[in-house]
Amino acid sequence: MNKSAVIARLKAEKVIALIRADNSASLLDCARALSAGGLNCIELTMTTPGALELCAQVARELPQVLLGLGTVLDAETARRGIAAGAKFIVTPAVRPTVIAVGKELDVPILSGALTPTEAYAAHELGADVVKIFPAEYFGPAYIRSLKAPFPHLEFLPTGGVTPETVGEFLKAGAFATAAGSALVSPAALKAKDWPAITARAREFVAAAAKP
Repeated sequence: MNKSAVIARLKAEKVIALIRADNSASLLDCARALSAGGLNCIELTMTTPGALELCAQVARELPQVLLGLGTVLDAETARRGIAAGAKFIVTPAVRPTVIAVGKELDVPILSGALTPTEAYAAHELGADVVKIFPAEYFGPAYIRSLKAPFPHLEFLPTGGVTPETVGEFLKAGAFATAAGSALVSPAALKAKDWPAITARAREFVAAAAKP
């Protein structure tokens, strides 16, 4: 899958499931539960122990999942993640060396930013999508405000995305959204309550599909 196809799929699916955990033991089952609920764009974060190994396992065992690696802060981790099967790379802040790896290897980079200056700097460096983080402090109105001077930039709000707000973020002009604990609650993950995670995924899918 080439870069444009990955970006198109992220935009079409509208919600990226962001998985953070203290260990990797149950994360493959979590990815299966999310997929069963209709969410097949999943970001595994580097804050999870064994994230690179898990990335390779998910890529191998769940081919229907479009897998990304998140919380990437340096070029070497980006390279290793792509080699392990990540189809897109996500940063929490503007990281020029990570963006450069994405350009070199033709892999989409979703670069973290918050202010207009950071957002445009990420774009100028070559980021494909600007991840507005943390989005919960400003809400959908902030995305709408950013789109006014930067209509050509693609924004991905992360933080504060729930079934109640996902539609508003999309209406405000968001390229897509990303949801973490509001989608995969730490309690459900710890309890291995896969049916609850599948049900929550369906809520997000239904909310994002509303006109």
